[in-house]
Amino acid sequence: MAGTLSTALNNKLLDHILKTTPFVVPTNVYVSLYSVAPTAAGGGTEISGNGYARIVMNVWDAGASGASENTNVITFPTATGSDWASAVAYGLHDAVTGGNFLGWGDLTVAKTVTVGDTAEFAVGALDITIT
Repeated sequence: MAGTLSTALNNKLLDHILKTTPFVVPTNVYVSLYSVAPTAAGGGTEISGNGYARIVMNVWDAGASGASENTNVITFPTATGSDWASAVAYGLHDAVTGGNFLGWGDLTVAKTVTVGDTAEFAVGALDITIT
């Protein structure tokens, strides 16, 4: 599932490269799920409630050909209470809640997580690109 960086992150990288503002590397990168996909500007509707939480993912391949991918399995908590909304996209953030939106990608197939189920991305499933 190919993903791309947000407009805000691209601007911060440009500012850093062009020496207008130093770039501060996030302490953690969190993966989220969206029921309405975000755009480069952010927005969208992140899934919430019923055991849902963003997952920290700090292990990615070294960039090659403008891309990187996750090197560990990403497993979300088990859904509790009732089903989660159908996930159609994933997001990247620099905080477990709120924070800055770093990027996103559409899921190949929408996934509804039912009570007792978990959402999971296999190793290499998330490919983040700079275009």
